[in-house]
Amino acid sequence: MIERRTLAALAVGCGLAVANNYYAQPLLAEMGRYFGVPDRRMGLVAMLSQVGYAVGMLLLVPLGDRLERRSYVLIMLGAVTVALLGVAAAPSFAWLAAASLAVGVTTIAPQLLIPFAAHLAAPSERGKVVGTVMSGLLIGILAARTVSGVVGEYLGWRAMYALAAAVMVLLGLVLRVLLPKSEPSASGLSYAALLMSIGGLLRDEPVLRQSCLLGAASFGAFSAFWATLSFHLAGPPFHYPSGVVGLFGLVGIAGALAASAAGRLADRGSPRRTIGVGLACVLLAYAVLYGAGQTLWGLVAGVVLLDLGVQAAHISNQSRIYAVRPEARSRMNTAYMVAYFVGGAAGSYGGAWGWSVAGWGGVCLVGAAMTALGLLAFVATARARHRVERAEEWRYGCGCSDRGA
Repeated sequence: MIERRTLAALAVGCGLAVANNYYAQPLLAEMGRYFGVPDRRMGLVAMLSQVGYAVGMLLLVPLGDRLERRSYVLIMLGAVTVALLGVAAAPSFAWLAAASLAVGVTTIAPQLLIPFAAHLAAPSERGKVVGTVMSGLLIGILAARTVSGVVGEYLGWRAMYALAAAVMVLLGLVLRVLLPKSEPSASGLSYAALLMSIGGLLRDEPVLRQSCLLGAASFGAFSAFWATLSFHLAGPPFHYPSGVVGLFGLVGIAGALAASAAGRLADRGSPRRTIGVGLACVLLAYAVLYGAGQTLWGLVAGVVLLDLGVQAAHISNQSRIYAVRPEARSRMNTAYMVAYFVGGAAGSYGGAWGWSVAGWGGVCLVGAAMTALGLLAFVATARARHRVERAEEWRYGCGCSDRGA
């Protein structure tokens, strides 16, 4: 059983650390005005942050199976502190883009803490524990937008990143006291062997491949919305400042409830069903956003549905992959989260492209298209699994005729 204070530290640590990747979203319009950059190019900043996150997970997260986890988390918190200060000091758009990429690469502490939580939890409570930690992570994502919007409006976007750097220093001091040390599960593997083994996991584990595809589609749809919301709310008919834009993050707190509920459902053995429901919820969200996204109530309803659906699918995907290879959780998480944030980067850029071409309707069509692809993949993998199960029954003589005899 995992101790309550340890679980709380993991959840809070995930939330505060992951927030670094989302402070920019309500501030993109303000940053664009400061540097004289059009909206479409500012979408590049959001995309580079997601790409950097994927690169960091691919190259750095696998070391979580080889190194002592607590020490590694503290090292990465130090690295992201430096990157955040780089954003705060950016003298040009090119510097801002490069520093945003560095923030993404070094913001990997959450993807070390989540497998850490799964490692410390008993098998019977793993879904619940992962769901609790993910609730903290989701609250961090949503609160980051609110905090950055308010701080950006009153103190400017540079102050937000300086404050974030200070928070990372404080978080490191707290986690050093509250987190236990852990024994590496793959200490005998070289770094090259760790990276190469990820390909083997993808080849050998169909559950991992499915989760990668479904996660990429859902997070792409999620990112298309949030990467362009500040542009939508800054223009007609709303004309809201960044502080109000950030408040929309609070609307999605309902998604944190979905994280815990999805974790409990995963413990009961139905994560795949929850993934399908989550994707359907995301598609419904885009129908609402397309039809009523020019009204405040339509945006609020869409945000709630979007966050509920994405988080339900995400937690269920992670619960599935953590149950497959206990000794390789960091590497399984790496494969899944790289695909997840590649999808997010595609969604961020696709949303900005949709906005530049067709405004809010273009954003909604991009998000809906990514979700529809995910649902098609969900149905296709379900049919493929059913065919495999039928073939195995026939092969081993366990078909209907034998059971009925």
